[in-house]
Amino acid sequence: MLKSQPAHLTAVLQALLVTFLWATSWVLIKIGLKDIPALTFAGLRYSAAFLCLLPFALRANHRVSLQSLSRRQWGSLLALGLFLYAVTQGAQFLGLAYLPAVTVNLLLNFTTIIVMFLGMAFLAEQPTILQWSGVGLSLAGVLVFFYPAALPADQAFGVSVVVVGVLSNALSAILGRRVNRDGDLHPLIVTTISMGFGSLALLTTGLLVQGLPRLSLLNWAFIAWLAVVNTAVAFTLWNHTLRTLAALESSIINSTMLIHIPLLAWLFLGEPITIQKVVGMALAGLGALIVQTRRA
Repeated sequence: MLKSQPAHLTAVLQALLVTFLWATSWVLIKIGLKDIPALTFAGLRYSAAFLCLLPFALRANHRVSLQSLSRRQWGSLLALGLFLYAVTQGAQFLGLAYLPAVTVNLLLNFTTIIVMFLGMAFLAEQPTILQWSGVGLSLAGVLVFFYPAALPADQAFGVSVVVVGVLSNALSAILGRRVNRDGDLHPLIVTTISMGFGSLALLTTGLLVQGLPRLSLLNWAFIAWLAVVNTAVAFTLWNHTLRTLAALESSIINSTMLIHIPLLAWLFLGEPITIQKVVGMALAGLGALIVQTRRA
């Protein structure tokens, strides 16, 4: 039966909203990468988002939580920040700099299957038979959408970078679920501390390796929008949904960017959507819906 609890339905809708926001990021990132080096761009985005969140995290009602964090919790948040922001987002920005967005999207869609097995091993979250079928249907939709998929040899570096990002993304999904599942920490605290660690590593690497070019007003506008809306707000809301959604459930919702990105490209860039792609999107969407179901 479909999980009808209001908390679960609300979490699903919130996660879909976040995924849509992240899908819009791809368009802005591809435009911004024409002027801003990938790692520096990512570092500026997440560092700005961290600075936006910091005043709220330091408010009196959150200071008690900050002061009572154990070493284990600090370690978990440090690891989450490094995997989710420094490695995953850095790899995504680099991947978009070297590969077409469609190739990056294809590779990222294999995160779900990795998360499913890691969730079974480390979170004791066992998918039902129905959820297994949903994952299979979603992957079938991915293959239909991208068929015939080709990874040219001259894109080997970009592909390798994104593969590292896929593995890091899967690990961060497990860490994020483990940190948020117990509900001991407010999502704002989780987001702010982990993003602080990750953004510092990302920005430092970007400035040392790629430097900081002269940025136009439009460049700063892109960074500001990505930082405030698509990062500070979106990641806080995403951590909130991880209190309710299992790792597999949230990961497959994240994969619905396969649907959002082509629709956005069609609406704003005039890129056509073929019947094959519509079929792939429909299968992926149906698979994601099935994963949100559990037998009583």
